[in-house]
Amino acid sequence: MKLTAEKDIAAKIAAARAQLVVVESPPSAVAALGAAALAAMAALLMAGVVIVGPGVQFDDPTTTTLTR
Repeated sequence: MKLTAEKDIAAKIAAARAQLVVVESPPSAVAALGAAALAAMAALLMAGVVIVGPGVQFDDPTTTTLTR
């Protein structure tokens, strides 16, 4: 009886190990281009913040009062 239970447990462990195997996919050129585009956009936005600087103020249109 003990051998049957041990074989059953060993089979379950082997099945669990088989599910843990990770298959790596080859690197994608589209993913690399997307990452490069994201980095370029972030660089442009940061450069824009540096150029605009702290002296520029944008008024919030929701806080303006309307007069009739």
